[in-house]
Amino acid sequence: MSRILILNGPNLNMFGQRDPAIYGTETLGDIETLCRQTAEKNSQSIDFRQSNYEGELVTWIQEEKDNIAGLVINAAAYTHTSVALYDALELVSVPIIEVHMSNPKEREAFRHFSYVEPLAAKVFAGLGVQSYVKALEYLSEMS
Repeated sequence: MSRILILNGPNLNMFGQRDPAIYGTETLGDIETLCRQTAEKNSQSIDFRQSNYEGELVTWIQEEKDNIAGLVINAAAYTHTSVALYDALELVSVPIIEVHMSNPKEREAFRHFSYVEPLAAKVFAGLGVQSYVKALEYLSEMS
């Protein structure tokens, strides 16, 4: 069974409350449930985490890089600002999939650049919760 680490960045714990017109009404718990259901169908196991702290995300990447078959990351605002996440992701030798509920490239100009994208095998954005589903399906097809 492939083990997939799913990391969620700052403010994503507020899904369902934050800008429902942009992010939808699903909570992070709803997304985790959907990911678990998808992973089970794909013979994957997931480790689903969220942090508002950049250093905690970096530590998790470092700790788990040799224990996973893939990494799905919604770095949220850190997507556009974090060289530290970029450096940690460079250490990862398994496929990295970047996901976003909205499409950052269709939003404010400061959201158009991603430090994650150059390291990602694939990006799924603007698909709402299906971005996570597509990421898990993509990793399943790669294995």
